[in-house]
Amino acid sequence: MSVLREPTEAEVRIDPRDLEWKACRGSGKGGQHRNVTDSAVQLTHLPTRTSVRVESERSQHQNKRLALGLLRARLLEVEESRLADDRSGRRRRQVGSGMRGDKRRSVSVFRDQVVDHVTGRRMSYQRYARGFVEELA
Repeated sequence: MSVLREPTEAEVRIDPRDLEWKACRGSGKGGQHRNVTDSAVQLTHLPTRTSVRVESERSQHQNKRLALGLLRARLLEVEESRLADDRSGRRRRQVGSGMRGDKRRSVSVFRDQVVDHVTGRRMSYQRYARGFVEELA
């Protein structure tokens, strides 16, 4: 079970024409009143096919209000998750994996060698340190 943030109506706008409401009987114990009243609410957001069902209150109006709030929270969570995935994907493409294959150059002071992995050229570290970098390109 997760705790969802309750968004305001301004944060998540839902067109009433995109909603499909169904009233049904609640499940579980409750006796005669539960068996004859349609107090449970099932709400479906048609564009995303996201569906919620609320039957916690005795009143259908209260269940409708709760179902709309729950639907807003789920839609906001899906949108925030999509944005976070997009952001991390862009970051991953910019940074790379950090593996050896992502390196542009290898600089080895100990061996006095610099290797440009893109062009395949090599030069001494002494010349590289003096600023003759254009020879590698």
